Amino acid sequence: MLAEREAEVRPGLGRRRVLRDGAAERCRSARGESAAAMEHITTPKVENVKLLDRYANRKPANGTLYLTATHLIYVDASAEVRKETWILHHHIASVDKLPLTASGCPLLIRCKNFRVAHFVIGHERDCHEVYTSLLKLSQPVKPEELYAFSYNPKMPTDNREIGWKLVDVRVDYQRMGIPNDYWEVTDANQDYEVCSTYSRELVVPKAATRAMVLGSSKFRSRGRIPVLSYFYKENKAAICRCSQPLSGFSARCLEDEQLLQAIGEANPGSPFMYVVDTRPKLNAMANRAAGKGYENIDNYGNIRFKFIGIENIHVMRSSLQKLLEVCETKSPSMSDFLTGLENSGWLRHIKAVMDAGVFLAKAVKDEGASVLVHCSDGWDRTAQVCSLASILLDPFYRTLKGFMILIEKEWIVMGHKFSHRCGHLEGDPKEVSPVFTQFLECTWQLMQQFPCAFGFNERLLLEIHDHIYSCQFGNFLGTCHKDREELKIFGKTHSVWPFLLQKKQEFRNPLYKGFAAYKELRPNTLPFSFQFWCGMYNRFDKGMHPKQSMLDHLLGCTGQKSELEDVASELENKLPLLDGALPDEISVLSKTATASARCSPSPMLNTPQDYEGEPPALLANGTIPGKEDGQQGKSKEGLVNPHDIPAGDVPAAAAAATTNGTPQFAAQAGDFQDH
Repeated sequence: MLAEREAEVRPGLGRRRVLRDGAAERCRSARGESAAAMEHITTPKVENVKLLDRYANRKPANGTLYLTATHLIYVDASAEVRKETWILHHHIASVDKLPLTASGCPLLIRCKNFRVAHFVIGHERDCHEVYTSLLKLSQPVKPEELYAFSYNPKMPTDNREIGWKLVDVRVDYQRMGIPNDYWEVTDANQDYEVCSTYSRELVVPKAATRAMVLGSSKFRSRGRIPVLSYFYKENKAAICRCSQPLSGFSARCLEDEQLLQAIGEANPGSPFMYVVDTRPKLNAMANRAAGKGYENIDNYGNIRFKFIGIENIHVMRSSLQKLLEVCETKSPSMSDFLTGLENSGWLRHIKAVMDAGVFLAKAVKDEGASVLVHCSDGWDRTAQVCSLASILLDPFYRTLKGFMILIEKEWIVMGHKFSHRCGHLEGDPKEVSPVFTQFLECTWQLMQQFPCAFGFNERLLLEIHDHIYSCQFGNFLGTCHKDREELKIFGKTHSVWPFLLQKKQEFRNPLYKGFAAYKELRPNTLPFSFQFWCGMYNRFDKGMHPKQSMLDHLLGCTGQKSELEDVASELENKLPLLDGALPDEISVLSKTATASARCSPSPMLNTPQDYEGEPPALLANGTIPGKEDGQQGKSKEGLVNPHDIPAGDVPAAAAAATTNGTPQFAAQAGDFQDH
């Protein structure tokens, strides 16, 4: 679900309990999480609060604002059908108290998932108390204060353990054919002796000795040695990842050189391998002056070196800020919007990441060459590029389960610093950067070019994006696997993957043509191929979206089709029992109908039955190389069911209604009608 719940609460649905002024004192969680949080809440309820709409010239909503241990809840009481807005404290990026106006004291809340909520509170004192409370609630100091440690979906302990085992990276390596004659899983890092930010199990060349591995770890930044990311079974080419070498201007390491040689020899079909540095060359040279840098090709045999030029986390953070300023402009002219979008440089950075992924995929598929990728520490740009290349090469990663495994394998297990990049805890703001957001956007850009190639839709990307910031599940907490073990994440929190799989029907892509319909993707990366993702950066601004959703319509049609097929099947089973056609006649009619269906032209391109043997690559324009162009439920907006929120989260129960003018909260799940 999305981080903020907007639900219409109609009177008379279920049992309700009255929310009284002293309700905050009754909101202490039985699970202990709310005690510390409630200390920061001095004013749990403020009435007559206005909520402004940035894009619609209509009268502001008027309602009541509540602060709970985990959420800010705004109940709109200005309409017959009442609406709730839930904002998770962990989603809040900034809170600004604006100068006092004639209508009250404005409070501007900007969220990490790009919601902007503009409240106007009648009294300055109330506004200040809400402001100070939110500053503390949105910036926890200790990991134990994060939502995941108190979130309890009321499931058996065994279910939690099973949930954590649902996505297993080892199974994906087995799917690739690992171990084999060239690659093996090493236990050299079982005690994190090689690298503290990698997982315990690493895949390295079979020819690599323990001495090579340990020697290379001393020569690579943070000990992040070259390890396997993806193995392309068809030609034995591999994508590997690591961090920059500590080479300076002249240093070298024999074990590291031997390890790279072993990677090259693990692909007998190619006489060379690429080493790709995803940084701009100037940045890499600056690191060389600090004793780091990049590989000296004179010391490594049979490598071809290439710089890609993806900017660092600080440039990306600044670029996103400029993009959001454009998005927040109330009534920009077309010229102002396009100029602002260009000046932000955001799509230019997305293109750079995409170009890098395309280069890797082409090197592996077309040249049959292995590739070693790194940036500085190998946990930001490296993760982006390796993930994207895997999606381009392997249709498995374009399925719901495959996409989850990809994120687990390339981001979570390999030590992307989610806690720092997402700003989960109070810390250095310079460590925050939208690295994972860019990966999700690159995936979305691919989905726009290849709408039939992905088994999931945009909602999955938005849901995952919400949860990297929500801290509701343990997957994205901490900075690496060792960190999560020390926090006892696997015993104290829940995994996000079972939660997402339960909602797989909501994430279905009705245009998906199946796993085997086509293999690698070859996207167009010319500038005109990239679009502004309104669904991400303006998704909470309802006035900006189309009045009708094609996705909702298609999902509705496919659901109706499935129901009709079930009815038809049931009727067919009853036919032999009726005084009508004999079973033999029914069989003949059925075969005739089936044959007719097979003969009819498919309205969509690239279905599995269109091909015999090896399916061809799908081009960006939706065509097959060498062929002419052919014919080609409503989502809930809330992170959790209110009953999954600790008792301290929602004053006196769950959702708001009115009895004799007094706000109440619903005690039944059916009380929430999402809109």
